[in-house]
Amino acid sequence: MDNDFIYLDYNATTPVDPRVLDAMFPYFNRAYANSGSSHLFGLTVKEAVENAAEEIGNLINAEPKEIIFTSGATESVNLALKGLKKNQHKNHIITVTTEHKAVLDTCAQLEKDGFRVDYLDVDHLGNINLSELESLITETTLMVCVMLVNNETGVTHPIKRIGEIAHQKNCYFFCDATQAVGKIPVNVKDLNVDLMAFSAHKFYGPKGIGALYIASAIKNKIQPQIQGGGQQNNLRSGTLNVPGIIGLGKAAEIALLEMEQDAQKIKALRGHLENELLKIPQTSINGDHSARIFNTTNICFEGIYSEDLILSLGNICVSSGSACNAVTTKPSHVLQAMGMSDRDALASIRFSIGKYTTLSEIETAVEKIEKTVLLLRNR
Repeated sequence: MDNDFIYLDYNATTPVDPRVLDAMFPYFNRAYANSGSSHLFGLTVKEAVENAAEEIGNLINAEPKEIIFTSGATESVNLALKGLKKNQHKNHIITVTTEHKAVLDTCAQLEKDGFRVDYLDVDHLGNINLSELESLITETTLMVCVMLVNNETGVTHPIKRIGEIAHQKNCYFFCDATQAVGKIPVNVKDLNVDLMAFSAHKFYGPKGIGALYIASAIKNKIQPQIQGGGQQNNLRSGTLNVPGIIGLGKAAEIALLEMEQDAQKIKALRGHLENELLKIPQTSINGDHSARIFNTTNICFEGIYSEDLILSLGNICVSSGSACNAVTTKPSHVLQAMGMSDRDALASIRFSIGKYTTLSEIETAVEKIEKTVLLLRNR
């Protein structure tokens, strides 16, 4: 990218692809009509929104009518988890200790509202035990909630099998696919998901727009969390963010075409970054080396504090975990759940690479990180 920063924090957010920006721009100042208006101008904009929904549907193998636009994945998570609670006599949810805070905090609120929530543990690689999951499901289980790709370690879960287990036990399956959609192939039908959340800004679209996939079979079971004008079939009221939706649609279109070639390039850069950083003494990768997405690595640099390293690196952008608490004195709940000591968790850095990352940037970052780690250890 054309700036003074070396950006290795693509899991936090991505730059908007210039083609996405070009697609959005007319909807700020020329095609500005409200898509809910009944005049020809409004209907023209509505058609563009419908076309965007079709592009998004193509990306995840969903029908356009199964896409509900939201302000982002966090809102989508809230609609999915809270939306079902008034429709069923069931009051039990199963999720995982390594989920994003959007899921964990929403589940904590549901517990206050009378729900029972079981939090599956993970092993030292970040993987769940499917037999344990199956044993926890009872007649009162409403939903199983498991993310596709962990935002801190990149570890992937066997979503298709989890969906099969949930459906065999007659409960719903919700998947937070925020770190997966637009990066790897995601087919909601093949994965057996009933609800799935994602955000545009994780795959080169704008911030402030996301979606919730809701399978047609369960749409009438979802209670809206935002009341108002009855937009989106009463599931999410409010004037549509048309420029954002157009951006999400364009990002989906580009991802479908270019995902594979981007993945090959990024995986090679990630491999080079890991190989070089692991030459530093007392470093190791956190999480499963094989079952993970291609752009993410989480590395423990023993004997340092990640916040010191992040601040010392200056123009090199990395994080110690989720963007919700990227620089913190608290150890990552994900790494703690994997059995890491607080000391090692606080010495760990997440690197996430994107399609604009260059080999030159990786090499510059490696050189500076190596020098900085050794300097911090010798303080």
